[in-house]
Formats: sequence, C-alpha cells, structure tokens
Amino acid sequence: MPKTALVTGASTGIGRELCKLLARDGYEIFLAARDAGRLAEVAAELLTIGAGAARVIPVDLARKDGPAQLAAALSGTVPDVLINNAGFGLLGDFSAGDLPRQLDMIQVNVTSLVELTGLLLPAMVARSSGRILNVASTASFQPGPGMAIYYATKAFVLSFTEAIAEENRRKGVSVTALCPGPTDTEFQGRAGMLETPLFSGALKIMSAAEVAEIGYRAMLAGKVLSIAGLRNRLGMEGLRLAPRSWVRRIVYGLHRA
Repeated sequence: MPKTALVTGASTGIGRELCKLLARDGYEIFLAARDAGRLAEVAAELLTIGAGAARVIPVDLARKDGPAQLAAALSGTVPDVLINNAGFGLLGDFSAGDLPRQLDMIQVNVTSLVELTGLLLPAMVARSSGRILNVASTASFQPGPGMAIYYATKAFVLSFTEAIAEENRRKGVSVTALCPGPTDTEFQGRAGMLETPLFSGALKIMSAAEVAEIGYRAMLAGKVLSIAGLRNRLGMEGLRLAPRSWVRRIVYGLHRA
C-alpha cells in the first residue's frame, strides 16, 4: 500500500517544504490550503520530485466547518502522516486589534488543529500506526505582548501535542511538536512584522527548507519536541532562567516596529 500524508498550510513556507520532503519519500500527498491556484502549482512540482500522487483540497480552516470538509475530502483515507501546519499571526496590542480576525486565528491555529487531529487520530490508534507533526513555535515558551493571541495559540499547540504524545506513546502513533523561531516565509509579511527587530535586524533567520528538514527528521524519529536550530534551543534554555517580567518586556520590545 502506498504511504499517504495530509499537510495543511501546504501552499507556502514550511508546509510547502515539508510536502517536498514527503514527495521525495514517495508519499501520496493531500495538500490543503485556501488558495487552489497555488496548491495546484505545488502539486505539479511534487509530482516531478517523486510524489506518488498529489491531491489538492482547497479549504478555509478559519471556517468552523473547515476541518470536517477537509476530512470528508479524504474519502475515507486515514493518512499515515498528518501535518498540522496551517496558522497565522497578527502584530499589535490586543486592545487595538481586529477581534474577529483574532478569533479566526484561534480557529485556525487551535480549534481546527484539534478537530482535525480528533477526526483522524482514533483511526490511527485503531490500526496501531501513524505520525502527527504539529507546527508550534518558539513563541510557545513565553507570553507575547504585541502578539498576545498568536503566542497563546502556540503555547496551546505545544501543550496539547506533548499531552497526546504521551497518551499514544505505546499505541503505535507518534506525535511531534516542531518549534521554529523566526523563519523566512510569508508569515512575517502577512502578520505585519517586516519592520520589527525580529525580522529587520542583523539577526540571521532560518530558511523554511532548513526548518522543514529538522521537523521532518524529528517526526520520523518519533521525537515529541523539536526546537529548530541551535540558537533557538539555547534561547529557550535561557528563558527558564530569566525572570518572567524581563521576558515579557524583551518580547514586547521585539514586536515594536
């Protein structure tokens, strides 16, 4: 039987790079995102580099019925690999923000991830095999003034992933959280972060391909947590020693354009 994978947020960035890695290993890939045109371009590319098949599923995971629509589009297939990569962020103080858009962020980053996992995980457990990769963030490890909801959603993703990883440790299903730091993708432009110190300074940020490779290897190895890059791993260790009041102020400063 051919190996199958479902990737959300597959049209750009880390999701697209993860699809390439799956294609090189011969997976049949279901690609999900909002933009059907961009998905079609990715699907065509994947077929040239070894994908057994590449099926496009246009879906908006900000809609409450998005995860159910996506699961239905699989037509009964329970993928060997589920990669929950879809997500977005917004820069700005919560009090001055667009509340409906903030709620959409919770729907995409948290609710849809949980629902899609809940729809597919039981069948993985029943057959005693499967891998899940949830894309969290180094934002998972601290509060994020100036991006309060985004950081909170990623903290949820990390906590949820670690918990269900332990629950399924002896059931044949591995669950991995990938925690990238600042990465060269379209995320920062969409979030309004291009002029912040995180992305406009001299600090070298990782490429989407580098992050995807780290996360993919961690998933195949069955690791529960993968922080992408030595600098990010050292930074997260440093957070444990710093007073929380300092952490809040430093993070807020990094979000000031």
